Amino acid sequence: MTHTVDLYWSFRSPYSYIVVPKLLELERDFDAKVNVRPVLPIAVRQPEFFANSDPLWFTYLMRDCVRSAEFAGMPLRWPRPDPVVMDFATRTYPKEQPYIHRLTRLGQLAAERGFGLRLLRAVSHTIWSGEVDGWHEGDHLAKAVAEAGGDLAEMDAALAAEADRLDAAIKANEADQRLGGHYGVPLMVHDGEPFFGQDRYDQLVWRMRQKGMAER
Repeated sequence: MTHTVDLYWSFRSPYSYIVVPKLLELERDFDAKVNVRPVLPIAVRQPEFFANSDPLWFTYLMRDCVRSAEFAGMPLRWPRPDPVVMDFATRTYPKEQPYIHRLTRLGQLAAERGFGLRLLRAVSHTIWSGEVDGWHEGDHLAKAVAEAGGDLAEMDAALAAEADRLDAAIKANEADQRLGGHYGVPLMVHDGEPFFGQDRYDQLVWRMRQKGMAER
């Protein structure tokens, strides 16, 4: 029996970026399937979240995400530009966001077409690895999408034509995320049990093997 995991995931989350290679290994090594469920970052869904948090929350996040990537053997630099436009002085977010809606719709469309996890890996690496500046410019995204098995120009056309439907699917993901047991990302839900954070991956696999997940 194939064991499934619902993955609630954001393009603005460094921890989401870090967990994807492990989930690809899960599908490769075990009789498992990851259902990609992209969501908008909490900064877009709840802009007041960061403005009202203790300043230490953000400074610790910046230190910990770099350390977590180093521990996982992955390069990480805060994206240039940030997928969510932010005023760092006030920790506020303008309503108009030029990048994140396109990215999230792209992830949703790829998930529907059967290559969501591969697209998350390729695109998040382009955004978060620090290998390129201006990930949104030139052919950086097109190359990442092609690596995952898609065509960016064709997908962008589909995003424009199906924006309302894709946004509704993303809203449904966000509602199901809370029903799954948490509001943050990455959230992995298996058989009704939530595992929040990239550092819960080993516990996820442990639980899935307890429930009979077999190696390939």
